[in-house]
Amino acid sequence: MEHVYDTVIIGGGPGGYAAALYCARAGLDTLVLEMMTPGGQMCTTERIDNYPGFDEGVDGMELGMRMQKGAERFGAKTEYAEVTALDLAAEPKRVETSAGAVLARTVILATGASPRELGLPEEAQYRGRGVSYCATCDGMFYRGKTVAVAGGGNSAAEDARVLSKLCTQVYVIHRRDALRASRAEAAPLEKAENVTFLWNRRVAGIRGEGKLSSLVLQDTKTGEESELAVDGLFVAIGRVPNTALAKGQLELDAYGYVKADETTRTSVPGVFAVGDVRTKPLRQVCTAAADGAVASKFVEEYLSTREN
Repeated sequence: MEHVYDTVIIGGGPGGYAAALYCARAGLDTLVLEMMTPGGQMCTTERIDNYPGFDEGVDGMELGMRMQKGAERFGAKTEYAEVTALDLAAEPKRVETSAGAVLARTVILATGASPRELGLPEEAQYRGRGVSYCATCDGMFYRGKTVAVAGGGNSAAEDARVLSKLCTQVYVIHRRDALRASRAEAAPLEKAENVTFLWNRRVAGIRGEGKLSSLVLQDTKTGEESELAVDGLFVAIGRVPNTALAKGQLELDAYGYVKADETTRTSVPGVFAVGDVRTKPLRQVCTAAADGAVASKFVEEYLSTREN
């Protein structure tokens, strides 16, 4: 007979490994499926300063490895494979991977969400070297410096507000002549003396030796280009939830995130969603880890109910 896990966790980021830790400690037969390296998007961050317990910060990759070891200490297993298909309605649930099929009584989705990029050829080169996608995560590195925020929605306005409290100068670069952000988000920026709006502009290039030192801006009406000296660029043009595998099986919100409340339960019994992949107001390492802990409680509850 094929082995059936109590729970299979798809994604080895903070939400996934927190869930693995709690599930394994509860005595559940737990498997984490990770495509690349433990930590998820944390691995792209050289230093995380807002995760409790690390008074001098911690390297994102190191934190991911520690989370993996913590879960495996209690018996959780990790398999490096790409998940290619899901059958969440089946009993047991079926997870197809590049290494073969896996069966589970419950599934926890911890696939995260990826920041929407500008699409510039040199963008990846400067990621972590002046280009960031999270002001809450990386803003402290730019205290007293000059930065730019690309975007015009609520995320961009929120990032600009956070940065205005840390940086000497904040430029908001938007391809239109007015923000798309709500009035509540935009109003504080209009009053901030160190926030400057650059309307009808888009980031057309990134320059710098080893790290970002300036941006090439293009006028969206005339096509004219100019250069802006900055120490950092925060890209805030949205995020893309990694929910392709769940489409047609789980209920998603208008933005493509899995609908799951604070219990992490989804529209399908026995399937849970944790971290950035689910609908939630704040996407951070600590909130993802908290989701993982919560999910374990309801996984146990679901399995107990099924046994009874």
